[in-house]
Amino acid sequence: MAGRISGGEIARLAALGELGMLDTPREERFDRVVRLAQQLFDVPAAFVSLVDTDRLFYKAEVGLGKTEAPRAGSFCTVVVEDDEGIVVRDATDDPRFAASPYVTDDPNIRFYAGQPLAAAGGHRVGTLCVYDTKPREFSDAESRLLRDLARWVEKELVVEDELRRAGEVQASLLPRSEPRVDGFEIAGACVPAQQVGGDFYDWQTVPDGAVVLTLADVMGKGMGSAIIAATVRAVLRSSSRRATVEEALADAELALESDLSAAGSFVTALHARLDPTTAVVHYADAGHGLTLLRRAAGDHERLAPTGPPLGMAFGDERVGAEVTLAPGDMLLSVSDGVLDMLDGSLDSLAVLDGVLAGAAGAHDAVERVVDLTRRQARRPDDVTVLALAREG
Repeated sequence: MAGRISGGEIARLAALGELGMLDTPREERFDRVVRLAQQLFDVPAAFVSLVDTDRLFYKAEVGLGKTEAPRAGSFCTVVVEDDEGIVVRDATDDPRFAASPYVTDDPNIRFYAGQPLAAAGGHRVGTLCVYDTKPREFSDAESRLLRDLARWVEKELVVEDELRRAGEVQASLLPRSEPRVDGFEIAGACVPAQQVGGDFYDWQTVPDGAVVLTLADVMGKGMGSAIIAATVRAVLRSSSRRATVEEALADAELALESDLSAAGSFVTALHARLDPTTAVVHYADAGHGLTLLRRAAGDHERLAPTGPPLGMAFGDERVGAEVTLAPGDMLLSVSDGVLDMLDGSLDSLAVLDGVLAGAAGAHDAVERVVDLTRRQARRPDDVTVLALAREG
């Protein structure tokens, strides 16, 4: 845009930037709306545009065949300044648009109808539009229908923004740095399938000098699973400062009883406590069963669950087990999203062990697992990994 930018325009562009959708790939949820608009109104083109500083970015389109266009002279610039949207029956008779390059040149727009799209904060960031290359009428009923379709797109924009913000909050709950424990290396990573997920890993050093580590996986994905995961993390963090790993899992299950019952969900988890002075890892496994103990000599074993998932046997006593890490040994626990990237069965753990062969410590092992996600065009589930290695 030429000239001085107003404060309102600055705020609008800031809201557009926060939305995080400029220059992103096409998505079926938006494509579906423009296809429907084209068919309902029998027009050659329909599109969702995001109005940037000097261009229109087409998040979805049918009939345009391009991803962006100049903003100068565009109808969309007028639409984002109007609460009610606009209808132009013949652009050559409208002084606002008669000289527009979109009218005098390709695509030679004559009829145009557009509705503004607002982000969560109310700023109008884009438009839902249809056009034709010949003049036409547009009834009040058609205007209302286009407005309803625009509200559909707005809901998708708002949901996306809320999920992005929730993802940022969830990411902030993950550990920001590894605890420094003489003779040991600890690392972890979480790659959600969506903006938010039901997996998490965590660690903390408790008052007696032990390090408590957790990997948990809530059945399902999305916001509901993320809320349950945050609750599990909070309860385990609180309980682990004064209780055994078994008692901490029991506390978490008790705190979540009504939520898990209402949602029909459950949580698998590995909750472990490392004593650095003895290299003993005392753990309780709530139906997780996706933890490998890799010995320095090259062999490995799977740590079996010590009880059912949280939410499947309320009130049952939680039991634990323990292993001792010799120099060069490593414990590595993953969510089932890792198995989904392989063959989906427990046999995948043997394949995963091969991926880890020769790993130079916990960080290298975690990076190798995360690298598997980069080879996938689509991840069906969250991928989380936690590693504890004794230096050798």
